[in-house]
Formats: sequence, structure tokens, C-alpha cells
Amino acid sequence: MFNIVRLLLPLAFLLGLTACLETEQQTQKNNANEELSSLVQLDVFKSPTCQCCDGWVSHAKQHGFISTTHHPLDLNELKSKWGVAPQYQSCHTAVSKEGYVFEGHIPAQVIQRFLAEKPANALGLAVPGMPIGSPGMEMGDRRDDYDVLLLKKDGGSQVYARIRANS
Repeated sequence: MFNIVRLLLPLAFLLGLTACLETEQQTQKNNANEELSSLVQLDVFKSPTCQCCDGWVSHAKQHGFISTTHHPLDLNELKSKWGVAPQYQSCHTAVSKEGYVFEGHIPAQVIQRFLAEKPANALGLAVPGMPIGSPGMEMGDRRDDYDVLLLKKDGGSQVYARIRANS
């Protein structure tokens, strides 16, 4: 009887250790899945040949966004569908899973702030045109001052963030 206990005791220890390791692996897997689900997913609509848009997508990825890129035949039609008036348009449009629209070369940190705040009656954000020095539009040390506009569902806008070359 004593010999059987001596044989079974190490086996019970190994089974317990294996169960602990499996629990730890499952915990790590769950944490990784929670981290992925907390990342913001964007559908980015752009021309297939636009390198500055590719630069912006890389910038967004470096800041934790997951982007799926699409190359629609009529990008302007999509911008109109999402309510982005011509005066707010740029070269690409990103849309979050919640339906927020991010038009142009918006710094990722500004999008993160917007998503944390979720301003009332907001359609999204826009950086009209293609300001030099904005994400994806880097040109050495050259930088333009520009504003990030809060687009409202009623078609209006207001300044949401001011980006200055010296800051």
C-alpha cells in the first residue's frame, strides 16, 4: 500500500501542475483576446495608388488601430453617403465599427481622444486637404499648422483640435 501511495503522489503532483499551467495559458489567451477586442477597428477607403494614405494607415497601426483597406470605384460617392461634405474631404476616409467617420490625415491620438469622449451629435473628425507634416504627409522637418474639425450630424463643424508646427 505504501508503495502505491509513493507512486501515485508524484503523479498527482504532475496532474496538478499541468492543470495550473493550462489555467495560466488560458488566462494569457483571454488577456490577449481582451486586448485585441479593445483595439479600434477601422475600414479605410482610399485609392490603391495613394502612398500618403498608406502612410496614414501605418501611423494608425503604430497607435493600436486595426485597419482593413478598401479601394472603392467611387470614393466621392462613399464620402457623400457618410455625410462628409466636399469642403471637409481629403484623400481617404476611415469608418469605425460604431459608424464614426475619420476623414483625412488625422493624428491617431486625436482619434483616440474623440473615441474616449464620444461628443454628442458627432459624425466624426476631418482634416481637409493634405497638410504637410500630418501623419502620412511627412516631408522632413516641414510642417503646416492645421485644425482637426469635429463634423456634426447636422452638417456643421467646429475646431476639435489645433495642430501647430512648433508643438
